[in-house]
Amino acid sequence: MAETGKNIDLAADLLLKGKLVAIPTETVYGLAANALNEKSVLAVFETKQRPFFDPLIVHLPSIESIAKYAILEDQRLQKLANAFWPGPLTLLLPKKANIPAIVTSGLEQVAVRIPNHKLTLELLRKVDLPLAAPSANPFGYVSPTEPAHVEKQLGNKIDYILDGGSCEVGLESTIIGIENDKICVYRLGGLAIEEIEKVIGKVELMINSSSDPKAPGQLKSHYAPKKPLFIGDINELVKKNKDKKTAVICFGEENFNKQDSTIFNLSKTKDLQEAAINLFKFLRLADESDTDIVICQKLPEEGLGRAINDRLKRAAF
Repeated sequence: MAETGKNIDLAADLLLKGKLVAIPTETVYGLAANALNEKSVLAVFETKQRPFFDPLIVHLPSIESIAKYAILEDQRLQKLANAFWPGPLTLLLPKKANIPAIVTSGLEQVAVRIPNHKLTLELLRKVDLPLAAPSANPFGYVSPTEPAHVEKQLGNKIDYILDGGSCEVGLESTIIGIENDKICVYRLGGLAIEEIEKVIGKVELMINSSSDPKAPGQLKSHYAPKKPLFIGDINELVKKNKDKKTAVICFGEENFNKQDSTIFNLSKTKDLQEAAINLFKFLRLADESDTDIVICQKLPEEGLGRAINDRLKRAAF
C-alpha cells in the first residue's frame, strides 16, 4: 500500500529519484513523474496500462516556467493563460527539444497546464521540474477525485499519495490548441466553452473520438466503469431493464419510475458545477453498488454539461 500524507518534501524527493507520486489538482488526482526522465514517464504508462500513443499533460508552476519547455507565442492562447491559469485549462503548444518524445507520443506539441492546487503548486516549485501527470487510475477507468480512490486502484503500484483532499472541479481540464490558425477545443473539461469565448471569441470544437489522438482524452472509450452504462430516457431504460438491478445517475428532479433502483443525483438543484464535482464519484459508487447496469440521464448541452455528456458518452461506448 502507498503511504498517504501531506509531506511535500517526501513527495519531491521521490519524484527526483524517478519514482511515481499521486498528486492532487483542482480537476482530478494525477499520477506524476519527472517529465524529463524517460524511464519515469515509461513507468507512468506501464502503471496505468495506458497506450503509448495517448499523450500526457505536463504540469508547471507558472506561466514564466513554460518558456523552458514549450513556445507560448500566440496572443489568443496568451490571453487564455492569463485569464485562467492556474486552473482547469490545458494548452497544446510547440514543444522544445528537452521534452522527451514519449511524453507527447511523438507529436511536436506538448500539452501544458498550471494546476490550481496549493500543495501541488508548492511541490512543482520545490522540484523545479515539469511533471507529467495523467489521471491516477488504471487506463480507461473512472478518474479519481479523492486520495482513497487512488489508494484503491493504484496503492500497490506507487510510492506516495500527496493528500490534498477532494478535488474542487471534478472534471479533467479543457484542452485548447491551434489548427489552421483557428482556436480549437480538443477536449471538453472543467472550463466551460462560454467562459473561454468571453476572452477570445468563437472557438472550434474538435471533440473527436479517435484511435490516433492529437491530445489527451480523445480516445473513443475512456472514463468507464466496469458495469454496462447506458445514456438516454431514464424511464424507458428502467422499463427496458426491469429484470436487472439498476443504478441510476440523474440530474434534477427524480420524476421517473424508480423500480427499486439505486439513485445517484448529480445535483437536485440542477447546478452543473455540483454535477461536475459529483460525476466521477457517483460513477465509481454506481460501479461498486449491488447493481447489474448503470443508467445515466443526459445533461443540458451548455456550460459544464457539455463536458459531463462527453465523459458519459465515452464511458458508455
